[in-house]
Amino acid sequence: MIRKLATGEYRLYSRKKNPKTGRRRNLGTFKSRAAAEKHERAVQFFKRR
Repeated sequence: MIRKLATGEYRLYSRKKNPKTGRRRNLGTFKSRAAAEKHERAVQFFKRR
């Protein structure tokens, strides 16, 4: 899940909520949405390798 921050950057969050905190895990902050999408694909690849 990618969300735009107030600073204009994009942050990648995990799809599932952390049961302990009830929030999503921060998987990185990026300058552009394209960079965040690229990293999301890399995360999905390594999850299923």
